[in-house]
Amino acid sequence: MYRTTITLPQGLVDELVKVTRAKSKTRAVTIAIEEEIRKRKLENIKSSAGSLEFEIEAEDLRHGDERLG
Repeated sequence: MYRTTITLPQGLVDELVKVTRAKSKTRAVTIAIEEEIRKRKLENIKSSAGSLEFEIEAEDLRHGDERLG
């Protein structure tokens, strides 16, 4: 666990605790950070849509695994 001291607007923290239904301010901030990271990762995945190139066809991916018999 990493300890730090930050200054945040009280009203913002109070609202965050309320909307996350967290039992502590620390948990509320942790939830908010985790959600922001998840959201940004999803945005990065979405922005890559259609730009990746595959050398294997979908059918081969589905049925071409020799380990499956």
